[in-house]
Amino acid sequence: MPAPVVPLADIGPLLPERGGLIGLDLGEKTIGVAVSDPDRRLATGVETIARKRFTEDAARVLALAAERRVAGLVLGLPINMNGTEGPRAQSTRAFARNLSRLTDLPIGLWDERLSTSAVERELIAADASRRQRKAVIDQHAAIFILQGALDRLLRGPT
Repeated sequence: MPAPVVPLADIGPLLPERGGLIGLDLGEKTIGVAVSDPDRRLATGVETIARKRFTEDAARVLALAAERRVAGLVLGLPINMNGTEGPRAQSTRAFARNLSRLTDLPIGLWDERLSTSAVERELIAADASRRQRKAVIDQHAAIFILQGALDRLLRGPT
C-alpha cells in the first residue's frame, strides 16, 4: 500500500514521537536534500542530487532516508503567489505519488513559495558569487523548506 501523501498540517499523527525528517527541494535538474535531527528542531543540508530518471532519483532519496533512519519526508510544493498550482506543483505531486509507492514513510507537502528567492537573497547578502550560489542554492532551499516545516510542526495544530 502506498505511503500517505498529505499536506504538512496533516502529517503529525502519521509520525512517531521522535525521528528525523528529510526535506526535498525538487528542481528540474537537481534535488536539494536536507535532514533534521531526531527531535525535529534543526534542518541541515545533506547533498544536491543531480536528477536523472525518477527511479534513480527516488533510489537515492530513499537510500538517504534509510541511512538517516528518518520517520518521514517533506517535499516543497511550489505554489504560485496567487495560491494556484502550476506545472511545477503538478510535477512535485506526481513525484510524491510515485515515491509513495516505493516507501511506507509518510510524505508531507509544504508550501515553498519564495524559498529559492529568499535563499538567493541570503546568499547574495553573504557575498556569495554567482558560481557559489548555483552550487548550493538547491540544498539551501531544502534547508529553508524543511526548517519552515519543522517550525510549523513544533507549533502544532492551529
